[in-house]
Amino acid sequence: MPDVFVNYRTGDEESAATMIARELSRRFGPEQIFFASDSIDAGRRFPMELVRAVEECKALLAVIGPRWAEVQGADGRPALEAEQDWTRREIQTALDRGILVIPVLIGKATRIDRAVLPDDLRELADCQYRRFDHRNAESDLTALGDTLARLLPDLGAVDRNARESRERAETKSRKKSTQDAGRTRIRTGDVKSVRGGIANLNGDLSGTFVNEPQGPVNTGRGHQYNAPHFQGDNTGVQFTAGDNSGTVRQRFERERRRSDDGR
Repeated sequence: MPDVFVNYRTGDEESAATMIARELSRRFGPEQIFFASDSIDAGRRFPMELVRAVEECKALLAVIGPRWAEVQGADGRPALEAEQDWTRREIQTALDRGILVIPVLIGKATRIDRAVLPDDLRELADCQYRRFDHRNAESDLTALGDTLARLLPDLGAVDRNARESRERAETKSRKKSTQDAGRTRIRTGDVKSVRGGIANLNGDLSGTFVNEPQGPVNTGRGHQYNAPHFQGDNTGVQFTAGDNSGTVRQRFERERRRSDDGR
């Protein structure tokens, strides 16, 4: 049997009740939502089907509009006062059985005044409500569905919105993984080290670093000036200068040797 029973009064916001039932059916599946005009097949016994659906549901939504307590019955009196009024009987059955009852106030409808309720429905005035306004239909329906999914685990397990959200997250994750896999990168795991020459190279293309330097290294732009390197005897100094384009200039200068006598 359906988990959620949508209760409403003919002559008071039937269209809102229809919207609520259809959205919940889309989100949780039509088999989870009971709405009299849609859920009772032709030829079925109307009173029996209503009573059975209420007794076996886990939550009843009492859709209440501005005229809910004022709609008149065939005798010209408020329908709510008649003990055989189906709207009243459905709510009374749910309250008597300890079933979760959630008033859904439509538009400008206010919380039900206990004074206008029959004795067997007074508890309805104490039930925490939710709101539905046609101007905020999408967000209000989402909030109502979220409440039911949280309170009724069986509905949460078949929540289409939650499933679509997970699928979007998984698709986004797979797309990111594919993009990452398409990038060519050299990692330290691929090249442990390269020794010899000027240094030991490690890292990937986004941040290569040089350690164990064995000579001058220029990783930027502009000229490179190497530290002086002394060779031979004390008669001269040889050093090199160049840039990253490959130009290297060598210069050799011979120091003047001063004699002991200063000449």
